[in-house]
Parts: sequence; structure tokens; C-alpha cells
Amino acid sequence: MRILIVEDEVKIANGTKRALELQKYAVDVAYDGEAGLDLAIGEEFDLIILDIMLPKIDGIELCKRIREESITTPILMLTAKGQTQDKVLGLDSGADDYLVKPFSLEELFARIRALVRRPEKSKETILHVSNLSLDPANFKVKRDGKSIHLSSREYAILEYLMRNKNKVLSKEQIVSHVWSYDADVLPATVEVHMKHLRDKVDTPFEKQLIRTVRGFGYEIGTDESDKQ
Repeated sequence: MRILIVEDEVKIANGTKRALELQKYAVDVAYDGEAGLDLAIGEEFDLIILDIMLPKIDGIELCKRIREESITTPILMLTAKGQTQDKVLGLDSGADDYLVKPFSLEELFARIRALVRRPEKSKETILHVSNLSLDPANFKVKRDGKSIHLSSREYAILEYLMRNKNKVLSKEQIVSHVWSYDADVLPATVEVHMKHLRDKVDTPFEKQLIRTVRGFGYEIGTDESDKQ
């Protein structure tokens, strides 16, 4: 799962980024509204955390512009303590939820989990491919009822594949979604992570779910029984 943080207070932005990365999220940061808008429009995110008080473009206007681009990514708005009007404006501009600053990391994680669980066209509460399941809210992966322990990167790759079941994803797409914008990642790195992921998700089981499409990339759920 990939998250964009738009926050001009560098200490808060970087601290939140580190905390979310420990929770298995890939995180990008923009320190002003203009940079945030460019990233929100140009990249694909699963969640946007947006401060209201931003230089260049404030959070309310930024949220409106994101929605005007027909981007439906959930937006969690950060508001100043006690500023009821900011909360109202944030929600009216297209935000899905708000969080009052200062906030605890536990509350932030809970708000993110709640947004992930909300039903959307492209996001199921629990992802399934054959007898493989992934619970995005609790970071749990099971196959045939058995728990599978993955690294943060393996988990992020698997979630991205499962959210795009039966669709071939290139190495470049996987890098773009799973690693942060400024990460220097080679295609060979994706291959290494895919091998480790298959060793855990596929190799111990009779049915292979992850398939390499040579010259294109990878897909999951390629059996006819898994296609819809």
C-alpha cells in the first residue's frame, strides 16, 4: 500500500513517514501543496494524508483540485486542534476523514485501517486469489488457512498484485507503486523480491498463483478458475 504525505512541517512529515514505513507502507512526502498536487496527479496512491496549512496551495484547495481530477483516493485531512471550521471545510472539499494535530501514531494507524476497510469499487475488505487471502487492515496473509510471514516489501508487492488480479504488472509499475518516488531501484531488485515471495506463497503449495509473463512482468490468479 502506497501513501502520500503532504505536510510542510519537516519533522512531523519525516517522523510520520518512518512510522508508516515500519507498518509496511511505501511512503512519499511533499512539503508544499504544489509538490503534493504534482505527485497526487502523476503517481498512484492508496491514501493521501493532507495537512490544511500548506505553502503555495493550502490543503483545502489542494483537496478540491485532486477531486477535480477525478482522483478518488481516500484523503485523511490533518487539522489544527479545536478548529471545527477546518474540519467542515476539509470534509466539504472532498476529504474522507480528518485527524486533529497533535495526534498519536496509534490513532493515525487506526484511521488508516478504517479508510482501507471502506468499500470501494477497486478495494475489497479482504483480498482473495484462490485459497490465498490478504487482510490489508491487519497485514495478515494466509493460504489454505496457514499464516504466511512476509517482509514489508514482499507484503507490499503481493498486495499490489492481488489488487490487480489477472492483470500483468511490469517491473516498472511494481517499483513505482511499492517503492517511494525517489528510490533508486533496479529491475533485478524486483526479481529478487518476487523469488522470495514465491518461495513463501507458491512453492509450499500445490497450485502456483504467481506467473511470470516474459517480456512484460508478473500477474497473479491466472488460472481460468480465478478469472472473473
